[in-house]
Amino acid sequence: MSVLLVAGSPSEHSRSAALLGEVEQRLKLRGIATDKLFIRDLSPQALLLANVSHPTVSAAIDQVARAEAIVVSTPVYKAAYSGVLKVFLDLLPQTALKGKHVLPLATGGSPNHMLALDYALRPVLQSLGADHILPGVYAIDAQVVILPDGGTQLHADISRRIDDSTNTLIAEVYRKVPSVAARFAPVPFSQVRCSV
Repeated sequence: MSVLLVAGSPSEHSRSAALLGEVEQRLKLRGIATDKLFIRDLSPQALLLANVSHPTVSAAIDQVARAEAIVVSTPVYKAAYSGVLKVFLDLLPQTALKGKHVLPLATGGSPNHMLALDYALRPVLQSLGADHILPGVYAIDAQVVILPDGGTQLHADISRRIDDSTNTLIAEVYRKVPSVAARFAPVPFSQVRCSV
């Protein structure tokens, strides 16, 4: 399983990126490979001009294509996800998330914008063909403290919700429907009996 962690904040040090880092730590503890995509590191000019052939944008689109699951984090600005995330999502092919599970994360200044995950981000992820969008995690700024050493301190409730969401993501991606061959043992032709 490979999980792509997409940071949709224009800031280098942000609470939404800190939430993403917490998910990354939990995935790594379970031995799951992760890859990171910081949208702020892509060429701003290429993003705004929709230049999908630019090396940074092209590589980012390839990262999305290769991932089995995606975790997207964003700060909430004016009751919606960040503009840099919007610009990037607009450049993805219409079926870029087909066959993928997506876990959305967001941070905001107050609980008043918690529905931005469901009413702003979720419809865009669905329009990109995501197979399953897990219930997101929204945290207010006071629940995600960035420490002077660069570490993060989460409120106990947010930490528990990140644990639950990460476990759900892993369970959903690994959930397999057993094949017919796995449910029934093969029967040699010499043992087949039929009546007429």
